[in-house]
Amino acid sequence: MTDQQLNETFLADWAIHSRFGAVEGTNGVDRQAASAADGEQRKWFQELLESRGFTVRRDEVGNQFGLLELVPGAPYVLTGSHMDSQPTAGRFDGAYGVMASAHACFRIADELRANPEQARFNLAVVNWFNEEGARFKPSLMGSSVVTGKLALEEALATEDPKGITVRDALDAIGERGASPVFGEGGDLEVASYAEIHVQQGRSMEEDGVTIGLVNATWAAHKYDFRVKGEQAHSGSTLMADRRDALLGAARLVVAARELVDAFEPEALHTACGELTVYPNSPVVVASEVRLLLDLRSPSAEVIREAHEKLMAVIERVQIEDRVEIEIVAEHSWDQNPYQEEGVALAREVAESLGLTHDRVMTVAGHDSTNMKDLVPTVMLFVPSVDGVSHNLNEFTRDEDLLAGIDQLSGVVGKLAGGALVA
Repeated sequence: MTDQQLNETFLADWAIHSRFGAVEGTNGVDRQAASAADGEQRKWFQELLESRGFTVRRDEVGNQFGLLELVPGAPYVLTGSHMDSQPTAGRFDGAYGVMASAHACFRIADELRANPEQARFNLAVVNWFNEEGARFKPSLMGSSVVTGKLALEEALATEDPKGITVRDALDAIGERGASPVFGEGGDLEVASYAEIHVQQGRSMEEDGVTIGLVNATWAAHKYDFRVKGEQAHSGSTLMADRRDALLGAARLVVAARELVDAFEPEALHTACGELTVYPNSPVVVASEVRLLLDLRSPSAEVIREAHEKLMAVIERVQIEDRVEIEIVAEHSWDQNPYQEEGVALAREVAESLGLTHDRVMTVAGHDSTNMKDLVPTVMLFVPSVDGVSHNLNEFTRDEDLLAGIDQLSGVVGKLAGGALVA
């Protein structure tokens, strides 16, 4: 096919895929992990892969792999992202990376079939399960199981807010495999990994950069707090007698925002993404609140200082509001670099294609942050219009989507030929 035909084919497939879980009247989707919409798009994606000669397998945690063996018995160059979404979210986050990976592999497969002597490794596309962590926590679940960072049984036993386990949800849509594919116990080996994603920030668009060469992820500290008070009548209970868990949680939400002002602009990002209130009744003072809060920064020192300030706030709130605040779980990491060899490879490809490019850090987490700890990994970005993400109005222009496929195809082609592997 000509370049124009290749581009038209991708855009046509992209338009079809964007219909799964589409939110009526918007350009966004609601396609949470192991939902009915997720199951529908997975079946369609399988058909797409099989129509291009790929064999589709699922592992025990629902990761979906499209496999093409070009060199019998050789390891695989794996590329992909995720197709699950946040509730009412954009259609580009994650899904673009999977669709771009599929089409990049289609192109490279055709080239290697015509020139088999250039292939050292096989090709594989992955749709990672539950990257978003919206329905099931934690996020990055599928890649965490494959990389040994999360036990399979722990993942399968995880419940959503309605008490449905991952195991049951995957079984309901027919997407739980019987055995591992890659990772411990799997019968296939990964040689290297590549991922492309929309930036979810606005710096690339502002700087006129088409391809982001991701060189590191921000440092972060994430918390799961439980605030415990005492249930009481919201009208008759004297104010002085109240132990309001929701008030204590609200003070943490405000404190997280105020922490930002203690540092230089954009040195710290904070958020409270989820509150679960019990009993959540209009006439009852809340007795318990679960609160998810995170701190993110390019500086590990800023994270440590922000953590200390937050702990001081917690001590004060416990005394002043007479509540107990427990850290149920927490997870932190320092600024985490990607391999410089992968950045250099991506730069070489971008220069050969004449695409504007620059090094960029990722604030968001991606499955590549797990994979890079095991195999040589390349992480790429394309611009997000106005930096909007996790929002129905998320958007990336067609020309940037297509440039990203050109870039990823170049990277996958080099990886399939043995780049980055001794």
